[in-house]
Amino acid sequence: MISRPTKEDGDDERPEGKGKRKGRRVPEETRAPQTRTLVVVPVWKRQVRVGEKTKPFPQIHTPENRLAEAVGLAHAIELNVIDAVIVPLSEPRPSTLLGAGKVDELKQTVADLEIGLVVIDHIVTPVQQRNLEKAWNTKVVDRTGLILEIFGARARTREGVLQVELAHLTYQKGRLVRAWTHLERQRGGGGFLGGPGEAQIELDRRMLQDRIDAIKRDLADVKKTRDLHRKGRRKVPYPVVAIVGYTNAGKSTLFNKITGAGVIAMDQVFATLDPTMREVKLPSARRIILSDTVGFISDLPTMLVAAFRATLEEVVEADLILHVRDIAHDETEAQAHDVEKVLTDLGIDTLPVESNILEVWNKIDLLSDDRKTELQHEIERNGRPPVLVSAATGEGMASLLEAIDARLGSSDQILDVIIPGSSGALLNWLHETCDVLAREERKDGSVELRLRIPSEKKNRVVGQLRKNGISV
Repeated sequence: MISRPTKEDGDDERPEGKGKRKGRRVPEETRAPQTRTLVVVPVWKRQVRVGEKTKPFPQIHTPENRLAEAVGLAHAIELNVIDAVIVPLSEPRPSTLLGAGKVDELKQTVADLEIGLVVIDHIVTPVQQRNLEKAWNTKVVDRTGLILEIFGARARTREGVLQVELAHLTYQKGRLVRAWTHLERQRGGGGFLGGPGEAQIELDRRMLQDRIDAIKRDLADVKKTRDLHRKGRRKVPYPVVAIVGYTNAGKSTLFNKITGAGVIAMDQVFATLDPTMREVKLPSARRIILSDTVGFISDLPTMLVAAFRATLEEVVEADLILHVRDIAHDETEAQAHDVEKVLTDLGIDTLPVESNILEVWNKIDLLSDDRKTELQHEIERNGRPPVLVSAATGEGMASLLEAIDARLGSSDQILDVIIPGSSGALLNWLHETCDVLAREERKDGSVELRLRIPSEKKNRVVGQLRKNGISV
């Protein structure tokens, strides 16, 4: 695990009763030092052949944005980033990923800056990690390991903790040999025995596998509980609207603005990890369950997608998906591509005509007036137009709720009924359950209603009317 930095000098005072005696300070020498970190972003100068010529392999994200994102990931667990560099490479080396010259150059940088951790924004094999750690005499963590560290620091619910631990153990299982290289010299025997080193590795692998199996059983129980909750919501039944998007796109801020909830919303990657759900009443009186989910990111480790599949099932089962985009980001299109890729991996159709996805273009408060005008023209040409909002200021929220209502109400049924004047309780129930488009008092005391019935409530409303002797 990556060591965590402490607070700056002078910030270590804690209230009385919080594990520290009154008037005493933690001795300077007992506090862990900040982890001095170097971030390395390899960029491949890959070529593809087109006819008789070659051209650069298309990159979705620019090296500069990849570097900024990698530094943001490091800051997410409060690593002390001393330096960050982009390393152009022609091809990956099987032994060290980077070329020998670049390894030597970075070795000098690590020594000069007294680096305690090197973060490589790329998948690093166990062999490459071991060789780089030997060459640089420091700890090396790849992109997958860093994201796992962040998830481990953010998980709060039992399900989230279990999912992160499962992904972490799966990641560590293939890297056990690194922990036991000191036993390699103990190998011996007559050729058919592996020696103590191999025995220790196999023992650890077996222990890890036992723990992985136990976590999977626990997660199966959690999944059953979540399925029961989902079935319970279907009986209500309220449609589920799931918020997805690239990490730091403003999903939790939007969730808080709509629901008034206090979900943590920070300018930080993966600020939200565990799913949160709240009931929301739309302008038509339709009630929905709004779900906030973990943010997506480019090259999200496969093991994390697999581990969080139970959580992401809320997205798969959703009646409507709000894809929140940071429209002010200069790589908003690339980020949208990454989100759509994860959704496709989950089996969700992202084609505009078939999908149940409503794009929400967030952070319009950061745009110039000219850019806003351009987006408005773009929306007018779009077959399924997005909604422009600012979750921070509240601009466009009314339009968003109306758009959600319209998408969910596309299959609603309009029904004209006459309710006896003596059925006051039924009248109240219809007003709470349906959207009453028109109401007229009749001379005989009865009330004529024109109702818009949400498709998910049709059977329940019709059943209630018939139960009260009203023909439909």
